[in-house]
Amino acid sequence: MNIIYRTDAVPETASIIALFESSGINRPITDYDRIQQMFLRADLIVSAWEGELLVGVARALTDFCYCCYLSDLAVRKEHQRQGIGKRLIDITKEHAGEQATLILVSAPAAIDYYPKIGMARLDSAFAIRRTR
Repeated sequence: MNIIYRTDAVPETASIIALFESSGINRPITDYDRIQQMFLRADLIVSAWEGELLVGVARALTDFCYCCYLSDLAVRKEHQRQGIGKRLIDITKEHAGEQATLILVSAPAAIDYYPKIGMARLDSAFAIRRTR
C-alpha cells in the first residue's frame, strides 16, 4: 500500500463524506454544505491518499503557535490499524509547530487509541454543546 500525505489541498466534499461514512465517525454527512464549510474554514487539513482514493483526513483549527484543536480524524474502515491515523496526527503536529499543544475530543469508540500513540488524557476540558 502506497499512501501519499498532502497538506496543500482541500479534498472534494463528496470524497470527505464518503470517507466519513466508511470510517464510522459521527458527522453531519447528510448536510453537504456544512461539511464543505467545515473544511473550507479549517486552518490545517492533512489528507491521506491511496491513488485517487481519499483514505484518511485530519482537520484542525489552530493559531500555529499555542494551540491546535484536531477536530476531525478519520480513516476508512478498511485502512484502519495501518498507522495512517497516527501519521495524520504526526503531520498535523509538525505543521502546528512545537509551541502548539495538540488537543482533541475523542469519540467513545476511539478513547483507548490515543494513549497508545502517546497522547495524554485531560480531565479539565469543558464544552457548550451545539444545538443543531
